[in-house]
Order: sequence, then C-alpha cells, then structure tokens
Amino acid sequence: MRKKDVTSVRSALEYLDSKGEVLKITKEVDPILEIAGIQKALDNGPAVLFEKIKGYPDFQNVGNILSRRERIADLYDEDDPKQLKFRFRDALRKPLPPKIVNDAPCQEVVITKDIDVLGTLPIIKHSEQDVGRILGGGINLLMGKYFGDGSNVSFNRTHFRGKDWASQSHAQITHIGMVTFKTNRDDRIPVTVNINPPLSVQMVAGTWNVRTLVAHGDDELGIAGAFQRSPIEIVKAKTVDTYSIANSEIVLEGYYEPHSQNVWESDEAEELKQQVVAPFFPEWEGYLGRSWIVRKLQVTAITHRKVNPIFHTAMARGFEYAGYDLLREGEFIEMADRIAPGIVVDAFVPISIQWGGGVIFQIRKSRAQDEGFQRNILAAALANAPGMRLAIAVDEDVDIYNNDDILWAIESRVDPDKDILRLPRGMRGIAAQPMEVRQRGIGGWEGGMAFDATKPFNEAWRFERGQYPSTKFDLRKWLSEEQVNAVRAQQSEYARTCVKRGW
Repeated sequence: MRKKDVTSVRSALEYLDSKGEVLKITKEVDPILEIAGIQKALDNGPAVLFEKIKGYPDFQNVGNILSRRERIADLYDEDDPKQLKFRFRDALRKPLPPKIVNDAPCQEVVITKDIDVLGTLPIIKHSEQDVGRILGGGINLLMGKYFGDGSNVSFNRTHFRGKDWASQSHAQITHIGMVTFKTNRDDRIPVTVNINPPLSVQMVAGTWNVRTLVAHGDDELGIAGAFQRSPIEIVKAKTVDTYSIANSEIVLEGYYEPHSQNVWESDEAEELKQQVVAPFFPEWEGYLGRSWIVRKLQVTAITHRKVNPIFHTAMARGFEYAGYDLLREGEFIEMADRIAPGIVVDAFVPISIQWGGGVIFQIRKSRAQDEGFQRNILAAALANAPGMRLAIAVDEDVDIYNNDDILWAIESRVDPDKDILRLPRGMRGIAAQPMEVRQRGIGGWEGGMAFDATKPFNEAWRFERGQYPSTKFDLRKWLSEEQVNAVRAQQSEYARTCVKRGW
C-alpha cells in the first residue's frame, strides 16, 4: 500500500489506487458528453480516472474522489466520517497560513504564447443542453489587496468563448462576486484558476460559507491547510501579480477585465440581450442553469505538470458535495455554539439539499431555559447563509442522517401554526433558484422556511419513542449467518436504522 499523502491530488490518488478504490477507464473517452455520462453513472461510487481522452493524449481526467465521506475520512486519518466536520470547525478556529515556495509542480510546463485553452485542456461538455464546453472544476484564487490581504478560493463556471478568454460567473452575494462586481468593478484583477489543487482546498472552495463565520479577508487557504495539517504551498504566478497553488495539476493565469468589459455567457443570451433566459448547463440546485452577463477572464498563461497532468471534471450537481459540505456543517455548528453553547450537537447537509439548499440541526435541550434557542439558531442559519431555503431542528432521538426519520419527526412534532418559521420577504438571496427569479427578480429571495421539529421540553415525556428489543437477541441462535446477511441485504437503509435503534 502506498504511503498516504494528501498534499496533492496525485499522491492521494496513488494511495486510493493502492487500496483498489480508483476505477480506471482505459479505453478512449470523448470529452464531449462521454466523460460526463460515465462519471455521473458512477456517482457516489469509486474515484474514476480516465486514462485516454480523445484529442488530448497527454492528459488524464479524474472525478468522484470526494463523493464518499468514508473515503475522505480514510484519506485524513479519521476513524469516523462524522468527525470530519468537527475537524473543519477546528480548522476554522485556527487556520494554518499558506507557505510560499520557489518551485512548483504546477509550473513544470509554461505556455505564454499562442494560448488556446480549449485546444490544450480536455474541458468537457456536461449535457446535450450545454451552450458549449464548460470548465466547472477550476478553482479561482484571489489574494492580497483584492481580498483584504486574505485568500479566497471558489469554483466558478467558466465558458471559453475565445481561445484565450472566457466568461466567468460570480454570484454577487458570494465573496468573489463582492470583489468583482462591487469593490473593484473598474480594476483589472489578477487571478489564477487552479485545476486539481489539494483535496482540502477543493472542499473549502466548494463550501457555501456561513457569512458571519468566514468573511471577506479571511484566509481560506489557511482553513484548508489546518484541515490537512500542513500548509498549502503557493508559488508566484509567472505572468500576473498573484499566486498559484503549487501542487495543482494545471493552472490558468490571467485577469478579470474591468466591469465595463463584461461579456455574455452564451451566443443565444447575447442575441436575446436577456439574463436568466437562455440555457447554460446543469447547475447545483438541480435545474438547468441559465445564462448571465458576467466578468471576462483574460488568460495570460497556462501552466501544468509535465507528466500526464490530471484534469478534473467536478459536476455542478453531484455527490462530491459530500466533501464540499463538510466545512459548511462545521460552520453551522460553530455558529450555533456562538449563539447558545451546547444546544447543537450535530449538523448535516443531506445531498438532496446540497450546497446552499439547507441544513438539519440535532438539538440537545438540557433544561427548560434551553427552550427556544433552537429557533434562534434556525433563524440565524437562514439569515447567515443567503439564499438557503430550508432549515430543520430535531432532537437527539432522531437520526439526522436518515431522511425518512427526519420526515417522521416533521410529521409528528411540527405544529403547522407554531413551528414553521419564515424570514420576511425582500431579503437578499442568490438568484440561482428558479423560484427566486420568478418571485423577486434577479437576486431576490422569498424568505426560506424552518421547521422546529423538536419536542417541547416540559412535555418531552409525551414524545418518548417506543422501543422494540430488536438488538437484544442474536439472530444467529435461530438463523444461519447466510440467512441473516440475506435479510440485511433486503432491508432498506431506514429499516436497518430502525432495527439498530429498536424503533
């Protein structure tokens, strides 16, 4: 088995491969639809490595590495995947600043002349509805004065409409959007787009941050470094006054052009001269994304590793959010602790409400005076994560990792007149949800909702769950091992949960 090293995707893949957790596709695949189709069909399964890409013989492509929390826990030496969010909470409290190096793997090859991004990199077409080949796996790094002397990393969909320039979408409510659309509208902003940096950077970049926990000017590379327990290495870019993430596989260097040079994301949108109408590609909220007028990215250099650089095809809606939501969960736990320490014992973002969609809190009420804090926390969650549509609070006797048990708690513990909370209309959201555009126009928000599905403290005894003795006896007294295993294989996840808890 290979020595475990999480400071680069390449070394992490070598370790996973030594354990048989990398599925290698050795036959040639087309970046037009085939890679996306295969990868999506294998979502939530093994890491997938495409070794032979049509038209790009020197490149490989990987996806699905972060699609299982058990795999992430193994990589980062955590016995229990549920502890990963608490590790991120600790990293949030004590970031580990990045380390500047002079030489970097990502700069073994440097291209500054005759730049042709689509001709160089195996950027995929995700669906038949796509406006073109969309780069979804590039991580933008803003540093220095453009991010309050901190560091910001983020995934942003990028469409190369020219050989050396692209449209790049920045929601105005995000940190990068606040820089490019508000505080520095007229500046030419240096940036690097890092493809396949260390996995901890990818997880931080994929997080829709709780605003009062990670603010403009904070060190997001420091959070990633503290999580992997070694500094993220950065190197001076070759053509712009900023840095690249040293252990990336590929880096695009360049500038965001001034706001006056904004471009449309697609030909159809440009012809229509209308935003949020023309199709773009499948987005994180589960709907077909629409085209905007956005910032222009001008590329000044392509740098990459010399031997078989590994491209990354992150799906905008996919199970890699199993990794991207870990920091978000840690942030919600930290937010709750700052409101009322000890009330929230766990928080979880199910894949069905990934990224900005929602959160489930597990609540512990120890005394009558704790009653009501769960509602403060629910309201704070909706307000601190703009655009979030759903927050749920349940008790410790509810399995927050099982949607069936969550629905049971809502059905049996929510008083529709008293326990459904809503923030007022007219607040700011993120105009990616179709409902937000329909209700309020670009950037509007219809308020979101929260369910207090916790037991009233003074009458908690009325809500005691019935307990069957399903775990008190060894079934092997009456059945063979083979028979027990066959029954377990037939049972649904919720049935196995009920058996384990005696519900």
